[in-house]
Amino acid sequence: MGYKIGLDLGSTAIKAVLVNGNDMAWRRKVATAPGQDHLAMGLVKDALEQLGLAEGDIEKVSATGYGKKLLSSVGHTVDEISANAQGMFILSGGKCRTIINIGGQDLKVINLSDNGKIYDFRMNDKCAAGTGRFFEQVARILDTPLELFGELSLKADEALELNSTCVVFAESEIVSLLAKGARKENIIKGLHYSIARRITHLLGRQQTGGDIYLDGGPSQNPGLLDALEDELLMEVKVLPQPQFTVAFGAAIS
Repeated sequence: MGYKIGLDLGSTAIKAVLVNGNDMAWRRKVATAPGQDHLAMGLVKDALEQLGLAEGDIEKVSATGYGKKLLSSVGHTVDEISANAQGMFILSGGKCRTIINIGGQDLKVINLSDNGKIYDFRMNDKCAAGTGRFFEQVARILDTPLELFGELSLKADEALELNSTCVVFAESEIVSLLAKGARKENIIKGLHYSIARRITHLLGRQQTGGDIYLDGGPSQNPGLLDALEDELLMEVKVLPQPQFTVAFGAAIS
């Protein structure tokens, strides 16, 4: 059996994985920029060189994500919802029943059956609130690296109430809080709880009774994970490499 490559062309990052069977043998991501075809194929070249493989060793290259149609050199495409479901179900050992995926431009909730099939799906793509772009905007306003949000949130002594979930109005609200001398740590913790409430609302009452997994880049933020577990009153799990779940799902689809 040959190797398979999965490419996830998202709005903020391009992710690539090389899969052998159901094992993720190699992974890498780069920031999304003009020339996505060139960037994605560059990742494929890197994978082959680092693992000492030839093009003939690759059984299939599959693409998913917003930019999948931009790859002229890849003939097999997979919709990102199916790729996410397939990847998460396999990587969780068949335990996942609900996926909360935070992407660069949208927020998705995917419900899976006992055999990994999608039976319900909801998405917020009308507003940037709660997405990766929203986090990036807040990081800019606070002049704080996004990578520090989790650590700072855990140092907060309170979660300041953020009433607006709109990026534009949230910016004004955060600027006002800073002007009043509010601690960044408390603002960030309040932001996490605001997003957690939005996710809980999107999740609704449709529960499977199985394991819930948080997926996507922001899922590596322990402050957001804590807030979400507090709102849901249950454990939310995160895979070791949550940014690559969708690319992995594309590769094995």
